[in-house]
Formats: sequence, C-alpha cells, structure tokens
Amino acid sequence: MAGSSALIIRPMRTTDLDRIQEIERASFTVPWSRNAFYGELADNHFARYIVAQRGDLVVGYAGMWLILDEAHITNIAVHPEARRQHVGETLLRYAMAYARSQGAMRMTLEVRVSNAPAQHLYRKLGFTAKGVRRGYYTDNHEDAIIMWAELGQFDGRIDPDEEAGAAAQGDAVPGAGGEKSAEDRRGGRRPGDAGEV
Repeated sequence: MAGSSALIIRPMRTTDLDRIQEIERASFTVPWSRNAFYGELADNHFARYIVAQRGDLVVGYAGMWLILDEAHITNIAVHPEARRQHVGETLLRYAMAYARSQGAMRMTLEVRVSNAPAQHLYRKLGFTAKGVRRGYYTDNHEDAIIMWAELGQFDGRIDPDEEAGAAAQGDAVPGAGGEKSAEDRRGGRRPGDAGEV
C-alpha cells in the first residue's frame, strides 16, 4: 500500500463507509458502526469528516465537531499498512486548518493514556495535556488525556516532508443538520478516540 502516488485529502462520502469500517476494525477494540458514521455525515450539522486517499484507496480518515469557536476531534485512524507515512499528521493538519478557517480558535481531543504514538503527534502539532477523564474508554475503562491546541498559533501548513494533494479546504468537508450522536449509537466508543497514526 505504501506507493508513491500523492495523498489526497477530501470529504468523506457514504460510498467510503465500507473502507472506513475496515480501518475502524483494524484500529479500535470498539469500532464505530457503519450507521454511526452515516449518522455523522447525514444528520449532524456539527460534524466534518475527511479521508486520506492514495490512488483509489482510502488509507485514513479524521472527524471533528465544530461548535462555535471550538473544534473537537471525534476520531482519527490510519490503515495499518499506511501508518508511519505522515497520513495521520496530514489529516490532522488539514482538520486544524479547516477548523481555523471556519472560525475555531481552539481544538480539543481525548487520547488514551497508553497511546504514545498519537500523543507524540498531537504534541508535535501544538496540543498540550490539560486534564484526564478517568475511565473514559468503555472497552477497558482506560483514562483519557484531554489535550488542547490554540489554533491561532497553528501555521496552517501541511507537513512539509509530505507532498500531499487536496481538495479545496474551505468547503471540502461535509456536514448536515442534526445534533451530536449519543455514545450508544457508536457502539460504545466515545468521541476522541485515536487509532494508531
């Protein structure tokens, strides 16, 4: 899967959901259901989801909720065969740039205390630990570190080491009407879970 074709960042579509489910199952002990993602795309006007595509294959995705001047990363994951290739970083940089372009001043996420690779990436992009949610993850009651980044300090650049093509950032990320989805609609996995990136 590690080809030389450019990485394209584009909006997630419902036609991507079979592949998204593959990435979910490979990345999380409690994967979100197809219906949960469909609900995010069709019914949640706070939600914005993007995918990273190389050639014809989706290799990763990220999602967030934009509420007033804050963005909350709901999930980010990369297929095992595409990890350690800057895919997660590119996705997160695009999410940060898009959120900033929409007026968000800060971004938050939760990450498992045991997920050192994701924590390293988040610190690299300016996130700092601000607290802990005890027993946050439903599969093993692991704690989550709450991290925040000030988007006013984010330079908006995509990883300079990675040549990445992209759809137009400004309106490239889909979203439609509705409210935040309940945790049980996602099969028990809470927002803010990060897979290996």
